[in-house]
Amino acid sequence: MKLPILMALALLAIQFSMGSAWASTEIAKKNACMSCHNNERKLVGPAFKDVAKRYAGVPDAPKKLALSIKAGGAGKWGPVPMPPPTSLSDADANKLAVWILEGAK
Repeated sequence: MKLPILMALALLAIQFSMGSAWASTEIAKKNACMSCHNNERKLVGPAFKDVAKRYAGVPDAPKKLALSIKAGGAGKWGPVPMPPPTSLSDADANKLAVWILEGAK
């Protein structure tokens, strides 16, 4: 009796985590992040994995990264500036930050 319930809960957890990652990928695509960034290698901007490495161990990393995403900027990763996204909500910036810090997968 407990096994079917546990399996159903496990499937829901897997589906929820996949849905969250899919949503963050869609947010990144919708806001043109993928035009300059990639998960594994530098394009115009840094690879998401390199961003995650830089923020590893930083207190309040998701909050700091979300603020950086919203503000855009230049000089942190090289000379090419990152324009601030025009229609990214605070909630979506937070989702993107967590997604990037968790490996952007």
